[in-house]
Amino acid sequence: MKFFVDSADIEAIADLAATGMVDGVTTNPSLVAKSGRDFKELIGEICQTIKGPVSAEVTATDADAMLAEAKELAQIVAQTGLKYGLTHNYTGYPMVQQAREMVQSGQLGKLRKVVVEYPQGWLATPIEQDGQKQAAWRTDPKRSGAAGCIGDIGTHAENLAEFITGLQIKELAADLTAFVDGRLLDDDGNILLRFEGGAKGILHASQISAGEENALNIRIYGETGGLEWHQMEPNTLLVKHLDAPTQIYRTGSGYLGQSATAHSRTPAGHPEGYLEAFANIYRNFAADIAAELSGNEAPAWAKEYPSIQDGVRGMAFIAAVVQSSQNNAAWTQLSI
Repeated sequence: MKFFVDSADIEAIADLAATGMVDGVTTNPSLVAKSGRDFKELIGEICQTIKGPVSAEVTATDADAMLAEAKELAQIVAQTGLKYGLTHNYTGYPMVQQAREMVQSGQLGKLRKVVVEYPQGWLATPIEQDGQKQAAWRTDPKRSGAAGCIGDIGTHAENLAEFITGLQIKELAADLTAFVDGRLLDDDGNILLRFEGGAKGILHASQISAGEENALNIRIYGETGGLEWHQMEPNTLLVKHLDAPTQIYRTGSGYLGQSATAHSRTPAGHPEGYLEAFANIYRNFAADIAAELSGNEAPAWAKEYPSIQDGVRGMAFIAAVVQSSQNNAAWTQLSI
């Protein structure tokens, strides 16, 4: 069992840490505001006081300020030397790891096209007006910030595209819409992407796509082949070729790469998905910390978790998307 303190009271945290019973600290914007302390100074002190993980969230509500706070968090991580894990859980799926390994090994050739889609339908009606809590905070700019759908699920699509391809988005052109009457934040977004190295992409995120559940999917095409993965059928990866039939790769099979194998938890043919992907992220992060504390080198799979830099890029993505949409879908650089 692990003991985490949910507080922003540095004196109370220090007293509890002295007992040797505290494994980490969680905070939230409300706790930080209640403390009356400068956010950056407070989180820095907590990180110096606690050897274990510290959870901190941005407190700003506009895109530029959110990005600035993310950069401050990155500076704190660098200054303290502590590790920072981010739960972009879709990177923990075995077949996502397999796709990334195949791209990195050059099996698709030079990448040309990336199509990533994340349609949901649960916000097709104004359920936030009926007191639905999950909808209420996501559609409230005072609690959700500068973006709705794009901040909630669009960042997962962005991270998935960059994780598998190994390419960073350098600029984008975005068109955001709030289709539901009275909604203050976007519930649909369509974005053109330009990656470093010349690859082009399309990112579509929507929470008003009636009938859709959680249909995150990605298609990647290179000069010699392609890949296709669907989150709602996570154990399958389609591998496409110029001059041969499409191959079906399955989780738990002996022909998978080292990374996919390390992230597989069940025998072939057994359902494996969302919760296991979270577990893989947590396991990897914990193993990386444990290796450092023991003075050992962490295994390669233990390094496979999103970092503070992925978080900063997510905030930069939101800022660029919002800015582009406000400027009639003008091409906008994703600047860090």
